[in-house]
Amino acid sequence: MATTSETPVLDTLAAMTVDSIDRCGLDDRTLILTRLAALVAMDAPGISYLAHVDPAVKAKLTAEQLQDVLVAIAPVVGTARVMSAASHITKALGFTIALAEAEAATIAEADARHRSKS
Repeated sequence: MATTSETPVLDTLAAMTVDSIDRCGLDDRTLILTRLAALVAMDAPGISYLAHVDPAVKAKLTAEQLQDVLVAIAPVVGTARVMSAASHITKALGFTIALAEAEAATIAEADARHRSKS
């Protein structure tokens, strides 16, 4: 089956994620914490964590809860993977904050331009 999308890989990953969530009986918080543990266990790259920042925020997870997952799985996955994950999570959060700040600045500039024209 051919696809006309310009991002077939991302589209497939998004569809897999939606399907997984639809078929999963876990609540949002447990789902995100479980996925975080899986990402750590496989030493996932930072971009993988970035995809989970917004769902974690929407599930109202705290930094302490995320740290608790890292503490809980450290004896199983090892120190190196936990430290790598902590670094990736920190970068993902920093990137998310930078994007939010840039978006807020763009909105503020557009508002200022609109007000100056009025």
